[in-house]
Amino acid sequence: MDRPAAPAYAAEAVAGPDGALADVRLTVSGKTRHLAGRGGAEAERERALALAAAGGLPVFVGAGLGAGIAAVAANHAGPIFVLDKEEAIDAATGVRKALADRPSVVFLDDADPRRAAARVTDAARQAGFSALAVIAHPAYPRLDPAWYGAVVTALRGYDALRARLRGPRFAGGPPRVLILSRPYFLYREIEAALTRLAITWRRVATGTGDTGDEGTVAAILGAITDFHPDMALTVNHLGLDREGRLAGLLADIGLPLASWFVDSPRLILHDYAALATDATMVFSYDADALPELASAGFRHTAWLPLGTDPHLFSPLAADPAAPHPWRADVSFVGASMAEQAREALARLTPFPALRRALPQAAAAFMASPEKSARAFLAADPGRGPAYAALPTAEARLDAELALTWEATKRYRHACVRELLPFSPLIAGDADWETVLPGMGKAWRATGPLDYYADLPGFYPRSAVNLNCTSLQMKGAVNQRVFDAPATGAFVLSDAREQLARLFDIGREAITYAVPEEIGPLVRHYLAHPAERARIATAARKRVLAEHTYDKRLTDLLAAMKGIFG
Repeated sequence: MDRPAAPAYAAEAVAGPDGALADVRLTVSGKTRHLAGRGGAEAERERALALAAAGGLPVFVGAGLGAGIAAVAANHAGPIFVLDKEEAIDAATGVRKALADRPSVVFLDDADPRRAAARVTDAARQAGFSALAVIAHPAYPRLDPAWYGAVVTALRGYDALRARLRGPRFAGGPPRVLILSRPYFLYREIEAALTRLAITWRRVATGTGDTGDEGTVAAILGAITDFHPDMALTVNHLGLDREGRLAGLLADIGLPLASWFVDSPRLILHDYAALATDATMVFSYDADALPELASAGFRHTAWLPLGTDPHLFSPLAADPAAPHPWRADVSFVGASMAEQAREALARLTPFPALRRALPQAAAAFMASPEKSARAFLAADPGRGPAYAALPTAEARLDAELALTWEATKRYRHACVRELLPFSPLIAGDADWETVLPGMGKAWRATGPLDYYADLPGFYPRSAVNLNCTSLQMKGAVNQRVFDAPATGAFVLSDAREQLARLFDIGREAITYAVPEEIGPLVRHYLAHPAERARIATAARKRVLAEHTYDKRLTDLLAAMKGIFG
């Protein structure tokens, strides 16, 4: 880079009464200047501490007498950058030599000032787009206006970019939403709902591998700079790295993040760290998970159940009672959970005693009012000590998963067996053939169904749709209690506390408390089609009014604006 040559000057150390360095006399073009100015080293120290107190990455433009650098270094754990190329002054002050034992103090004197400044701004970005605490010495720009002027201009450019990234947020009108997207359930529904709500949104793909890499961060920062969102939105913390770098970056630039958990937060967040920033609000489909999220440090939490897209799940145009391979009096859609339980138990192979005990514990957990697998295992007198003695958090999570999936498998099998007198249609995995051996005439199988292509046409063709909720969510509700009624179908669901907060039980939803109640309820509602239709109609009316994804996203956006607007 071509730039005017800096004027030559002489630098002479000036000692104070005590013999310590008090000033540096600069002779420039026959004129005398002073490096320290009025107040000397003490004034330099106080000024540096005052400017650094606001926080951010300390950046000295000119080392001065070194008193300010030493004072800030004594109170700052991270790196400190010093942009200073003045060899004559350093020879008089000895600052670099005096600070040589402090590796956190980094001197930069590249011939190209833009390269020197870029090393600072790159470090600031890698530190979560940190603010810069610029401590500029007034004498240095006069010695070389081109070099120091370029440095200061570059640092100001970084601050300007950071200001553009920071906001303002929710300043007026509908919010603008940046979606941190990965291939996963619910993103399609979220994007469709935002479009219907006339909410401007943009998707940033965060890949499928490790998160938080430089390419992903650069793409997110580019979208923030260009799109100017009011908030970011993700599902199940997808796209966030486990170390919390991206969450910290979003917090640092003041971009609120909404994370909607549609699976157990415990199973997702167990090995994440530093994600609970003040700029994050977590929404959970399961209200029972909110206390644990709060204990993990999340200040802003809310219950946000699943819902449905009535543009996808709607009544059939054709007669649902017309002949069709899916036409059935009773049906169930779902995995047998046999494979999931096998795989979870296999992960406990290094702990044979606990593995042998888990099936019996699962039967007890299935009948227990305790909702948390972790709390159940910890309190269990027979298996608690073995669980507590597991060597790692990963092993303890494996035990919780094994308990949950084994209990869910047993519970689901017990529920589905109650349907056999009614020749049910079962849509699920091949393991159902093993679960219900020798009963081919008692039930029919369809194999797995596609959520989008098949289920909207499957539910309304069954007189009774059985719902059997996973035991990872003992108090919450799954997708089916919204999707099936949206098609006009009748659902018989297991009783869940949160279901009673969403529907009028008895008028809009019919529930069973234990598997043994399924048979009599199925028999009753098959024999009373008018009553069944009345309940299905009431349930659909409730779903359309309160349980669509349009309503869920409206509530989410209102909550975010209320806290961060």
